[in-house]
Amino acid sequence: MTHQLKVIHATCPHDCPDTCSMQVTVKDGKAIGLKGNPSHPITNGFLCGKVSKYIDRTYHKTRLLHPLVRVGRKGEGRFEKTTWKEAIKTISSKLSDLMRSKHGPQSILPYSYAGTMGRLQGSSIDRRFFHRIGASLLERTICATAGVAGSQMTLGTRAAIDPEAVLHSKYIINWGSNTSVTNSHLWTLMHRARKTGAKIITIDPFRSKTAEKSDLWIPIRPGTDSALALGIMHVIFRDNLQDQDFIDKFCLGGDELKSRAMEFTPEKVASITTIESRLIEKIAHEYATTTPAFIRLNYGLQRHGGGGMAVRVITCLPGIIGAWKEKGGGAFLSTSGMYPLKNASSFERHDLIPKGTRSINMSQLADALNADDLAPPIKALIVYNSNPAAVCPDQSRVIRGLKRDDLFTVVLEQFPTDTVDYADIVLPATTQLEHWDVHTSYGHLHVQINEPAIEPLGESLPNTEIFRMLAREMNLEPEIYEATDIELIKEVLEPSTCGFNSASVMSGITFENLRKAGFLRLDLPKDFAPFASGKFPTPSGKCEFFSSSMKNLGMDPLPSYVPCHEDPQSKPELAAFYPIQLLSPPDPAFLNSSFANLEWQKQDAGRPTLLISPKDASSRGITEESMVRIFNNRGEFLAHPIITDGVKPGVAVAQGLWWNKDVSGNANANATTSSALTDIGGGATFFDNLVQVEPVLNSEIQRGLL
Repeated sequence: MTHQLKVIHATCPHDCPDTCSMQVTVKDGKAIGLKGNPSHPITNGFLCGKVSKYIDRTYHKTRLLHPLVRVGRKGEGRFEKTTWKEAIKTISSKLSDLMRSKHGPQSILPYSYAGTMGRLQGSSIDRRFFHRIGASLLERTICATAGVAGSQMTLGTRAAIDPEAVLHSKYIINWGSNTSVTNSHLWTLMHRARKTGAKIITIDPFRSKTAEKSDLWIPIRPGTDSALALGIMHVIFRDNLQDQDFIDKFCLGGDELKSRAMEFTPEKVASITTIESRLIEKIAHEYATTTPAFIRLNYGLQRHGGGGMAVRVITCLPGIIGAWKEKGGGAFLSTSGMYPLKNASSFERHDLIPKGTRSINMSQLADALNADDLAPPIKALIVYNSNPAAVCPDQSRVIRGLKRDDLFTVVLEQFPTDTVDYADIVLPATTQLEHWDVHTSYGHLHVQINEPAIEPLGESLPNTEIFRMLAREMNLEPEIYEATDIELIKEVLEPSTCGFNSASVMSGITFENLRKAGFLRLDLPKDFAPFASGKFPTPSGKCEFFSSSMKNLGMDPLPSYVPCHEDPQSKPELAAFYPIQLLSPPDPAFLNSSFANLEWQKQDAGRPTLLISPKDASSRGITEESMVRIFNNRGEFLAHPIITDGVKPGVAVAQGLWWNKDVSGNANANATTSSALTDIGGGATFFDNLVQVEPVLNSEIQRGLL
């Protein structure tokens, strides 16, 4: 008997900058092997511990393989099988009824994010479908919009260089970035740079795995990053360490920025950040005098009330010292703005959006589902590529909204998530091994293809096909949905322009060539430095220390320090009740709430924990033998304390996100987070969160509350 063996090009779909190129080995129609593509210069043959087990995830016993209809109360997770025909007919009928009702089509809300980063399964037929029926628009803000907005105010685009150029860097700052965990292939480049003399420092409120591996850890107080950046600027200008020639040629507002920075003395910044003034002086001198200097800033530092400004201020630093002109110098937030693919407006058919259609911020789902004065109210929620019951801020109110009897909820999913438990209809979605897609990256410069390696398991279907079925059932025009997935890939690869790259950088990147190679790099020079000669895509064409765009928004046009909404220094009356600043970054074993249901990943994570300082633990009678309750006026969750000097007094860290159904108390850290937004960009403020921590009494354990 002859056994067919073939190797398929695939791409990791998850919300990670590495966007690893993968190779799947298939035998007789079954995936039997998966590895990182050894020829990809970033992936370089290895995958993270999560994705290396992706075959086991695909074939996992808890995969959703059939359409389901709810038979129990919302939240119970009780369903029975139905057919695709009945499921699609029910959904179509419900949506059509709402469109004709007094509430109208805007009572329908799609809710999706980065469960897959693919252009097809993430934002293609689905967007066209919702735009055509006139559903409310979703502002997809929950991760990166504050940082993107802040960076754009300074640079006109996202801060970026060719990540491979980091090999040349000599002074590397991981600022709010747990790079060794969340961007492991970039960490490899940093580590190689260190072997040739680079120094690595990490600025982070807790001693992350990256901080542990760095030459220096700077434990900053949460939400004070912009103050530190201004303090560094103060020292640079005071000691005449700036690159005045670069400022004069390529920057706008240098004199005004210098005046602003003079207000932020090391002593003042030390009182804000709790970083010793001598360390502020040290960082400033090393950063300004070691070339090339590179800052990897990430999304954690933007998840507070002043998050957009924080990124804006930090992205001014390379302009002050002229780091942009050096190979391996500058700053890096995301390469996603460097791809001149077909623009979203055209590909997603924004022309179909009815005039006056409202937008709802996904970070405020709790408000949208519970507002008495929202007109029209949300009557149907279609969730895909997301798990809002676990990942949304103000979790208790999100779940209260999901429990509404008058809310019709459809969830497209691979596994029975917390959100699935509240669905009226569940539709089984394919995994990355079962569908077509095409990927850019926010951590390198390659376009990559994903070819289905196996047939869809059970009755699961790609998102694209599910929305095609809905469009057909609702008698929408064929032009909305008739393009096949391969045709969609060819369409999205049609080049346009972006902030600073012309369409020509897509030369040779076609469906046929991608299918042969698996990945292709943008046609850019090696060690590409986009701002070496200025040419910033801002209104002035310069790096804007003074931003007229900020001024037009009624905001400070110069870099400034914007405290957290819930800051102990500016809100002492709130801190009197809730004195601990809580951070809730992802556990290395999980990726947001993805992988959190898999037994081998849960074993890796251990159990829900809270990092707390010895001082805070002692004053509360907390020991590592008992659990703690973390709470504020929004909600509470439970965790096992780890008493450590890896956090300062007044700060605690709960790594997650665990699914609610899998933990004591049926809640995770988002039971305490707020739906308040960032200063610009409308982003989520997960790390702007004051709480109190107390030990759980033995009597409560005995009563079975845990």
